[in-house]
Amino acid sequence: MGMSSAWNSVGAAANALEKTTISNLFSQNPARATSMMFSAGELLVDFSRQKIDEQALQALVALAKHADVEKMREEMFSGVAINNTEGRPVLHVAVRMPARESVVVGAENVVSEVHATVGRMANTVERIASGTHVGSTGKAIKHVVNIGIGGSDLGPAMAMRALSAFAVTGIQAHFVSNVDPTDLAQVLAHVNPHETAFVVASKTFTTQETMANAQTAMQWLQSGMNVADVQNHFFAVTARVDAAVQFGVLAENVFPMWDWVGGRFSLGSAIGFSLMCSIGVQHFTDMLLGMREMDEHFCSAELQQNVPVLLALVGIWNRNFLGSASQAVIPYLQELARFPAYLQQLEMESNGKRANRAGELVEHATSPVVWGEPGTNGQHAFFQLLHQGTDVIPVDFIGAARTTATGLDEQSAREQHQKLMANMFAQASALAFGSPAATDVASAQGEHRVFPGNRPSTTIVFNELSPRVLGQLVALYEHKTFVQGCIWGVNSFDQWGVELGKVLAGDVLAHMANTSLDTTLDHSTRVLVEWFLSNS
Repeated sequence: MGMSSAWNSVGAAANALEKTTISNLFSQNPARATSMMFSAGELLVDFSRQKIDEQALQALVALAKHADVEKMREEMFSGVAINNTEGRPVLHVAVRMPARESVVVGAENVVSEVHATVGRMANTVERIASGTHVGSTGKAIKHVVNIGIGGSDLGPAMAMRALSAFAVTGIQAHFVSNVDPTDLAQVLAHVNPHETAFVVASKTFTTQETMANAQTAMQWLQSGMNVADVQNHFFAVTARVDAAVQFGVLAENVFPMWDWVGGRFSLGSAIGFSLMCSIGVQHFTDMLLGMREMDEHFCSAELQQNVPVLLALVGIWNRNFLGSASQAVIPYLQELARFPAYLQQLEMESNGKRANRAGELVEHATSPVVWGEPGTNGQHAFFQLLHQGTDVIPVDFIGAARTTATGLDEQSAREQHQKLMANMFAQASALAFGSPAATDVASAQGEHRVFPGNRPSTTIVFNELSPRVLGQLVALYEHKTFVQGCIWGVNSFDQWGVELGKVLAGDVLAHMANTSLDTTLDHSTRVLVEWFLSNS
């Protein structure tokens, strides 16, 4: 059976379930809840409220096999250049491998490189935290400002917020990404230049937004301190050590990025330096351990019990066979407020592709739109659409048994967390099973009160959000993204669709600087630029 036959088999399974509801599936199988719950690391994942049965799951697993998911997984972990459009290995998994492992790229064992870099990062963090590394005027560093964008920002910024309860060094991390000067200005207004260090994160050290913010930060620092030498206040994460040094960063303060780690998969690499500065070496190491635990599960578990694979297959099912164009992610933890934004880049930049690995147009839909907000805030914003809208939007609910809140009465915090989780469980139930019209209202209002149900969701729970659990959660979605890319036949590790806008922005900026607008600009852009120049 080839890929087309495998797709057809899944389609047949979808047709067989067309008139079946999630309620029917529970009625047919009293043990459905427990039979469709799977564990990986400390995560318990419940797929029982998806509109899917055993036949469909078997067909999806067969589809994954025909897509060579297992072979590509092996190639990824062994350093084969599966990023075929850029000719690179894909080895974000190497940044959390133990030192005893070996993956050779060229003539180098990249695992040794990783551990050498992590060791340098750890040493630097300990020197900053202990006051051994001080600013140019002799004051201890209390603030670290990460300047990056995309994968150089979203991952560590998300993790910093998620792990704020584990900040132990006394160093506060801040994140600046937007080229809008307001973003940087709002951070600088609350820090002292004598006590602030900047981490410039850019693989090429040419990223327009990042370098603009870095230059402004350099000027602010020099002005605030009235000294020329600010080298102790700058670190860099880049593949271009020479460019960082030319900018003014000491070579020993530069941590490498490698071509074989893509930005959106780079949280566990040197991109996490700002995060390590705040949560400390041990907690950062624990996060890497959690990632590694999910890697091991992903590599060892059979496909039909493999949680990242199942999460990916359910996503394929909803996107390609049930017609859901978007996917909501609702964490019922305020700490994970930025997790949906992180997943937006991870999934949509990876798999939002119209061409397959061979450079041909795909014949099926690829990445859905990923979005979300923390519960219970989302309940009072967009859950109306989830429950009664005309589109069926699958939801990933994420919650914990215990809160990490501190500084509150312990009993009150526990009771409030219980209310939070009661809402999460109730929302998942209401989406799946719905509710008929109330019998005590006028018939004219009846349909307004109907909750149709039959709206799918997955629930992911764990005891408490910790660095280790966050690592497992991040790696879970990384591998989900990889598996879906395999099945859709796209290269999940390039992002050519980002490039054109960058090039055009440079062209427009050049025209702005010359104040004479090239006629090659499209008419609308030319009119808007003229408006800007006359009003700025």
